[in-house]
Amino acid sequence: MTADALVCPACAREHPASERFCASCGMPLVYAERARGASGPSAEGDRWGLEQQERARKVKPQYTEGQLVKVVRAGSQVEAEFIQGLLLEEGVPSLLRRSRGFDVPDFMAAGPRDVMVPESGVLAAREVLLQSELLSGEAAASEAVGAWRVMLWLLVGLAVLALIVLLHP
Repeated sequence: MTADALVCPACAREHPASERFCASCGMPLVYAERARGASGPSAEGDRWGLEQQERARKVKPQYTEGQLVKVVRAGSQVEAEFIQGLLLEEGVPSLLRRSRGFDVPDFMAAGPRDVMVPESGVLAAREVLLQSELLSGEAAASEAVGAWRVMLWLLVGLAVLALIVLLHP
């Protein structure tokens, strides 16, 4: 087994490093070497491997498809990890990313984080966040309202432009 070999946490089958999910059961793969510990079995390496396997077992494969989409912005790393834990309990995998404008070296440990989930898990993630009141219904609807507001301003601008053209001799 090479250092880059991946194993399925559910069925323990080996996979090449180019794979992300187990072909037989659909679970996310984990590094075999890390699960055992870098220099052979150790208590810390085994505990880390067991934690990773437990996390991977919670992920529902139907929520792993598509591009990553931002579902919420957390104010700090701690809040983002809390949200990530809530999503994982519902089987939605997530990834944390430093928010734009805070992705400079001065803000490496601080600043807001974007919680990203695959496209197939967006609806489930928003439902979890709405139930936990981390995402208000107004905030979820504000994205749609923002698009309509832009459209309205464009139409008003076109109407004003048409009026100027018609009235200009």
